[in-house]
Amino acid sequence: MFTRLITPPPAATAPAHERFLHLVRLALASGQFGKLLLSGPVAVEGDDADVERLTVRAIELRGEPALTFLWRHRTKDITKNHAPEAGLAELATLLGARFRNAHLHTATEEVQFAVSRKGRETLRVTRVDGDETAAPAPAGHDKAKHRPLDMAQPVWAALGLTHLVKGQAALVPAMARKWKQINRFVEILSAAVDEAGLTAPVRVADFGSGKGYLTFAVHAWLQAQGLGPRVTGIELRDDMVKLCNAVIEGEQLQGIRFDQGDVRTQAVQPLDVMIALHACDIATDHALHVGLQSGARIIMSSPCCHKEIRPQMQMPAALKPMLQHGIHLGQEAEMVTDSLRALLLESQGYRTQVFEFIALEHTSKNKMILAVKAQGAAAEALAARRPELLAQIAEIKRFYGLREQRLEQLLAA
Repeated sequence: MFTRLITPPPAATAPAHERFLHLVRLALASGQFGKLLLSGPVAVEGDDADVERLTVRAIELRGEPALTFLWRHRTKDITKNHAPEAGLAELATLLGARFRNAHLHTATEEVQFAVSRKGRETLRVTRVDGDETAAPAPAGHDKAKHRPLDMAQPVWAALGLTHLVKGQAALVPAMARKWKQINRFVEILSAAVDEAGLTAPVRVADFGSGKGYLTFAVHAWLQAQGLGPRVTGIELRDDMVKLCNAVIEGEQLQGIRFDQGDVRTQAVQPLDVMIALHACDIATDHALHVGLQSGARIIMSSPCCHKEIRPQMQMPAALKPMLQHGIHLGQEAEMVTDSLRALLLESQGYRTQVFEFIALEHTSKNKMILAVKAQGAAAEALAARRPELLAQIAEIKRFYGLREQRLEQLLAA
């Protein structure tokens, strides 16, 4: 489909960006193209100043091949579709000048391009296991959405998510929303792993793992990516721990276990990814603190039950007409709590976003705090902003008359 994109290979002495673009062309022409991630944005002014990364995928648009560019900004995503040659031409202008790093995933290779601060270009090609005859077709806008998890894996049947229908794995109808939710979470994790540049083995702790749906999903995805998962689910309820460990034993899984424990008393151990979904009230703050102490490169939290801030809040005069209604006061307390958490994470050197990670129809607890440890120039920029961030935290507390916030207290201690 992309055969017109083939061009003569550049000489071995050609600049790394030319060789990288040639490999992109080859991947498109051979149908081996998976996705292309550009990260490490170069600081610019204007509307694109808050761009964080760019993801490029091959699609079919009205029956014709195309490249779709997903621009991830701090507070929004923008999608632009291009004809193949136009898309490749834009990539040529972005490499090095707008983004310092590029990571190409194909069915048989991973290709990494990087530009140092001194302008030195490097290119690294790594072979991966794969069937060269089974290349994925470009995604069409009118096709069923591809999910990162393989429904046919026996572990989903053991967890009650799937059953056999005419000899094939199919979702249990009542679990369709849960399946969509954990797949969406894994999609977010995938982008964060790319941004953080994690390599095997990847150490993960999932606090409040419950029945383990998400814990098993993270393990399955990391294993499929060859990232050598070392996943631990930590849960207060001993019956849930026994249930999940029985699934591990029955399916003979490696690199995953469940322990009984409380995040508030958890011993700190080195981690790459810290996950805490629906940890109640200040348990979220304790989980975030464990993630920071453990040196986690990725912190993912879906908070709930915001109780600490609300009784402290004093209504500013200008907001009294709105906050006199209990539902509004609760929503304001939730927004203030998670805004303070995000600012505190940024003050510790993490690129942080707060967003809805799935539609309300699937779960009412749909807010995500995602923090990825900044690197290079981004880390230096955050370090320079730390006094400003701390001043913003202090001003928010003063405005609402807040005396304390648990994550701030834990960091101070």
